[in-house]
Amino acid sequence: MAAESAAFTPLTLPVLPLDDEVVLPGMVVPLDLSDAEVRAAVEAAQAAARSEPGKPRVLLVPRIDGTHAATGVLGTVEQVGRLADGDPGALIRGRGRVRIGAGTTGPGAALWVEGTRVDETVPEPLPGQVTELVTEYKALATAWLRKRGAWQVVDRVQAIDDVSALADNSGYSPFLTTEQKVELLETTDPVARLRLATQQLRDHLAEQDVAETIAKDVQEGVDKQQREFLLRRQLEAVRKELREINGEQDGEESDDYRARVEAADLPEKVREAALKEVDKLERSSDQSPEGSWIRTWLDTVLEMPWSERTEDAYDIRGAQAVLDAEHAGLEDVKERITEYLAVRKRRGDRGLGVVGGRRGGAVLALVGPPGVGKTSLGESVAHAMGRKFVRVALGGVRDEAEIRGHRRTYVGALPGRIVRAIKEAGSMNPVVLLDEIDKVGSDFRGDPAAALLEVLDPAQNHTFRDHYLEVELDLSDVVFLATANVLEAIPEALLDRMELVRLDGYTEDEKVVIARDHLLPRQLERAGLDADEVTVDEGALRRLAGEYTREAGVRTLERSIARLLRKVAAQHELGERKLPFTVTDGDLRALIGRPHHVPESAQDPAERRTSVPGVATGLAVTGAGGDVLYVEASLADPETGAAGLTLTGQLGDVMKESAQIALSFLRSHGAELELPVGDLKDRGAHIHFPAGAVPKDGPSAGVTMTTALASLLSGRLVRTDVAMTGEVSLTGRVLPIGGVKQKLLAAHRAGITTVIIPKRNEPDLDDVPAQVLDKLDVHAVTDVRQVLELALAPATNGAESEVPVAA
Repeated sequence: MAAESAAFTPLTLPVLPLDDEVVLPGMVVPLDLSDAEVRAAVEAAQAAARSEPGKPRVLLVPRIDGTHAATGVLGTVEQVGRLADGDPGALIRGRGRVRIGAGTTGPGAALWVEGTRVDETVPEPLPGQVTELVTEYKALATAWLRKRGAWQVVDRVQAIDDVSALADNSGYSPFLTTEQKVELLETTDPVARLRLATQQLRDHLAEQDVAETIAKDVQEGVDKQQREFLLRRQLEAVRKELREINGEQDGEESDDYRARVEAADLPEKVREAALKEVDKLERSSDQSPEGSWIRTWLDTVLEMPWSERTEDAYDIRGAQAVLDAEHAGLEDVKERITEYLAVRKRRGDRGLGVVGGRRGGAVLALVGPPGVGKTSLGESVAHAMGRKFVRVALGGVRDEAEIRGHRRTYVGALPGRIVRAIKEAGSMNPVVLLDEIDKVGSDFRGDPAAALLEVLDPAQNHTFRDHYLEVELDLSDVVFLATANVLEAIPEALLDRMELVRLDGYTEDEKVVIARDHLLPRQLERAGLDADEVTVDEGALRRLAGEYTREAGVRTLERSIARLLRKVAAQHELGERKLPFTVTDGDLRALIGRPHHVPESAQDPAERRTSVPGVATGLAVTGAGGDVLYVEASLADPETGAAGLTLTGQLGDVMKESAQIALSFLRSHGAELELPVGDLKDRGAHIHFPAGAVPKDGPSAGVTMTTALASLLSGRLVRTDVAMTGEVSLTGRVLPIGGVKQKLLAAHRAGITTVIIPKRNEPDLDDVPAQVLDKLDVHAVTDVRQVLELALAPATNGAESEVPVAA
């Protein structure tokens, strides 16, 4: 007991400061006496030891950034001599922790302090948790020491049983920072200190495992690259030997891009760009991603038909015959192609094939309803000119890169559709059909219609640059044919660069010719029938075109013919009909059912829409061509209905304004027209356009609404055989409108015989086929009064009492 109490009596010791270094109890460290403070502390300890038994004692105190720690280690000077490098040194052993107190005086130049030993005893026996902690620390320390090959130290660590000594043994760990060692020094509880040392060792082993895994992965990647490099070099050597055995030259290898570029017939600027890329390819390594981009780009450039051109067939009469044989009607387009060929022939004869770097290409916009042959016309044009044909579908395209291509640096980059079309055609002067150009959309990826501006501009497209190729591509010799259904859907700037050709639809006679010469032979082949087995006479074809279909084009007509032939083929296979068989108009109802479109003039007078006052027949233009439009008007009961105007039928703002104008005109001029305009003040007027699910807009129904209201007020019926179109003004003037040809074709299909149009639209009659005009009585008017005189039937007795009233 006396020994224990003496062990923890206050101590007076010289301070030996350690800069950025920590010594824990149990450690034996050599110190350099060349340092003045270290030498002063050792000499002071030696001087004090002369008067006291035992070895000289010092207080080892860590000093970090000039600040001494609060806890030090009692050390004994075991030996003083020379270090390995010959400098004077001292060997000091750490004995135990000392809590530093106040400073004091002592011999020598060292700093003396008073301190108290720290009690580090652990009660016996050890608790189970502490035993497990000791076992874990020894296992971790053993694993770390074995990785370093320190097998002798492993046995020494395994032999330590004292908890405090085991924890302090981690002071030898080189991976611990000074701050971590100070933390161990200042942790006086041995169990807590061992737990801290275990955690530090566990963290270091985890970091070491991660570092080893990364190093292993890196080494494996390097080994794989070196192996691949070696194998590629061996493969090149084998190929070289094979070429020498077969007597081939090195330059004949397909991968020799330089030889391929020099042998290709490329434009000068394209050749220079290609050779620059070949230089880059030769400098890049096989593993570089840039190498694959360059190879793909060079392959695309070498596959382009830079010098390939087809000779145009300058047989103008022959080209005209080809167009007439493959398409009936469409005289405007045929004339334009004939003119183009004639001009190119004269330019070639006079040596004007290339003027200002531009060739004599053409950009035509074929606008018309579906089914009139716009798409098939492109192939016929290429056939007539002796050129290659390629079709580019633009419907639903929303990405600008589809036209101009992607930048080469993007993954999966491709040239645009224009460049791909030229490559597919294999010629620099093909006929390119840009199908459905009005269906192009725009979103966050850009506007493809804007990208087409340069492509379709005859003044710019001889230097077109695709984002992928990045070299100039001459498109000035290409014939571009753009097709569209709706003219208004094409951007104005794009439409300005194209020559507009309208295809307004076919007459009934043209449909019969198309069905006889083109549709029927094609459908006979598809139905597995021969021309001598089934014959469809002209009367049946005419009835199919007039009563079973009512369209601007011929798609529905072709489907009706296909259905008719399928029915005949099925009846023959069932034994119900013998072949050969001739289909007449009387057989149609039995084969494919009743007609779907019966003209108003062919119906019973009581069933006609215009059999009551207030119904007039108008003409309109839709995306499917011209159409007949009916306008119905009624007056509300004066006791129940409110005054004003009601409009139904999903009408646009312009059409609503036309209805207001028609009503205002009748109110102001009703007395002059001998109409009971008082009804318009006291009773609400209702105007309805049937087919209410279809949006309608435009000013051309003005005269039709005025006529319907005048018929309603006067009680006079509108003639069944009369249809009209025209904008009306507040003064009763009939103003011009558009789509006269399409509207007259629609009137002819519907069985109308009399058509009223604005006087200023009379020149548009030149575009209407002669066979249609011969069957129509067209009246060109300037005033709505003339319309009423022509459209309203004579008044009958008691007609005024037949005015329809809305409930």
